[in-house]
Amino acid sequence: MSSLTAVLYGALIVYLGGWFMGYWMGNFALLLFILTLVTMVYWLAERLRFRPAREAAAAQLEAQAASRRAELAKMGIEKVDGDVAEARRKVLAQPWWLDWTAGLFPVIVAVFLLRSFLFEPFKIPSGSMIPTLLVGDLILVNKFHYGIRLPVVNTKVVSNNDPARGDVIVFRYPVDPRVDYIKRVVGLPGDEVSYLNKRLTINGQPVPVSQLPDFYDEDSLRYQQQFSEKLGQQDHRILIDKDRPAFIPGNHAFPNSSACRYSAEGVSCKVPEGHYFVMGDNRDNSQDSRYWGFVPDQNIVGKAFFVWMNFGNLSRVGRFH
Repeated sequence: MSSLTAVLYGALIVYLGGWFMGYWMGNFALLLFILTLVTMVYWLAERLRFRPAREAAAAQLEAQAASRRAELAKMGIEKVDGDVAEARRKVLAQPWWLDWTAGLFPVIVAVFLLRSFLFEPFKIPSGSMIPTLLVGDLILVNKFHYGIRLPVVNTKVVSNNDPARGDVIVFRYPVDPRVDYIKRVVGLPGDEVSYLNKRLTINGQPVPVSQLPDFYDEDSLRYQQQFSEKLGQQDHRILIDKDRPAFIPGNHAFPNSSACRYSAEGVSCKVPEGHYFVMGDNRDNSQDSRYWGFVPDQNIVGKAFFVWMNFGNLSRVGRFH
């Protein structure tokens, strides 16, 4: 078993090393699921076989020591050398390969359940959600707000709330489901969403906006126009780059692309059932539904709601809309 455990740990190191070096795309949810299963097998083997075997060996050792002392006592020898307690401790001790598998199972299963069904951490990798979320923000995603989903396969088994306009969601990128994206929900199933000349309209009604002081982007070292926009019940901030064209260039051949109409002014789309139209708050620096299409409900991971850390700016910690 020690050799098998060494091989498993070697495979884990190779997988993590290749992931870190960029040789392949990792899947943390799948990795955590496999680690939970493997350590559970070791934990059960420890409880049902290995620990009882060690306890039986320790009991046999004590019985043999007691029998030897009784025989020596009959011969008038009262003082016997040997530390039975120390020998018993060594017999009962877990070998390293159980300590690093069965011993880790409670921690791994707790992380697996917490991450799969309650809250999952996520790091903001790009500036598409500026000014709401900045690069480097570490956020929490509520995994049960939209229903309970099976880990790894992401299949919904219990329904809860539906995504609402204005929600910030994390989802599996439709073009490559191995990658997680974060955007704001703009259009619900059945909505007619238009983004023309940098104005958002839903079902023929312009979304209310009001201008705010310009936002200074520390990464680009320039100011951008900032607005307050109201989708649903909450206001949120957006950025508009007046120097960028309204038209979204690129290949628009995505599923249900026939529901969208493109022009020099922008795009209008009829959101299909079971899908959502999402956009970044940094409107002119975001690849979103305008470019690669709609987000299927089965791709949704959860609702983002809290910045729990930003090591470069501790004032970022807190809830956001």
